[in-house]
Amino acid sequence: MPDFQSWLSEHQQRFEEVLRQLLPPADIVPQRLHAAMRYSVLDGGKRVRPLLAFAAGELAGANLNRVNFAAAAVELIHAYSLVHDDMPCMDDDVLRRGKATCHVEFDEATALLVGDALQSQAFQLLSEHQLSDDVAKQLQMVKLLAVASGSRGMAGGQAIDLASVGKQLTLPELEQMHIHKTGALIRAAVLLGTYCGNLTQAQLDKLDRYGKCIGLAFQVVDDVLDSEADTATLGKTAGKDAYNDKPTYVTLLGVAEARRMANELHHEALESLKEFGSKARRLNELADFIVMRKF
Repeated sequence: MPDFQSWLSEHQQRFEEVLRQLLPPADIVPQRLHAAMRYSVLDGGKRVRPLLAFAAGELAGANLNRVNFAAAAVELIHAYSLVHDDMPCMDDDVLRRGKATCHVEFDEATALLVGDALQSQAFQLLSEHQLSDDVAKQLQMVKLLAVASGSRGMAGGQAIDLASVGKQLTLPELEQMHIHKTGALIRAAVLLGTYCGNLTQAQLDKLDRYGKCIGLAFQVVDDVLDSEADTATLGKTAGKDAYNDKPTYVTLLGVAEARRMANELHHEALESLKEFGSKARRLNELADFIVMRKF
């Protein structure tokens, strides 16, 4: 079995080609929209959510080609959310993944349509390809991503985030926001990968717990990095949340306590995988990667 870094690089490179093939070509009508979609999705990011789907799919004995579509659906939802989050009506940012944000490179109307189109394509992928031998299970996958993306998931979390500017949230309130804003899509990535294979409900519950813990840990670490790293390292504007007076784990707890919280969530995520033994190797390694990353 290859070491983690080799596995990581192999899947990142292979998945980049999957995305290139699935996205509409830039030379077909409407060309500008398709070019902007490809600009916003390709050649950027660590692909954490697809990697989680691939690792969970491996654990569940899933067919890789099936997981490709599930992972792509999650990544397209994530990319659409970044495009919209960066727009002037939301976080008003000019840098994402080391390059100009979509609305800066193109224009605001195009960026709005890019998000709309990427979201639609995500659900097209889940519905037009066979991801499970059980039709009811595949329908559940569509519902899972819809809930994770909507008002009870990512969009709802962003709404809470915007409403919280200048406010001092309690720790439970901050967790509630990020369980929706960041955690919901990470949990969905893990579960969609497993749904392409075969696990019992009890096993799915364990992996859902893993996804919840590692999703929250991801945001805690993001807040720490945002307070400590520079813009060139992050590939996005550093310190933007503090500048905009948004509540973060660092502003609420301080750096040291935020790191301790991330480590506790990391430990809890690993505990939920114990019964899977060596089958959970990649999920364990991804948990380490997420919590211990420096950029």
